[in-house]
Amino acid sequence: QWALVESGGGLVQPGDSLRLSCAASGFTLAWYPIAWFRQAPGKEREGISCIMNSAQMTHYADSVKGRFTISRDNANQTIDLQMNGLKPEDTAIYYCARGPAFTTCPFDSKLSDLWGQGTQVTVSS
Repeated sequence: QWALVESGGGLVQPGDSLRLSCAASGFTLAWYPIAWFRQAPGKEREGISCIMNSAQMTHYADSVKGRFTISRDNANQTIDLQMNGLKPEDTAIYYCARGPAFTTCPFDSKLSDLWGQGTQVTVSS
């Protein structure tokens, strides 16, 4: 059974860091690009970062560029999102999602056939 499971969310203060992880199971992670999306209350879902299947390319939204870093370990079937310099506007539920096999980044969220359950990130003083 295919699955993505996020972890690492929490409550932090502005300027702090968090590292989110997305654990993949039931399929060969190395075939797929993976993206992180987030959704804040009352706002549209936002794609914030994406990494191609062999990490040959990464993509970041302007809102997180220079602060967030995406990485993957295909051998261990994990994708991480290191988030530094967190701001209150980063508060959201963060999801990882699988794109179509062997495609590029970024990909439209509508093309994803597998999502994690989400992890809450709250940035507040």
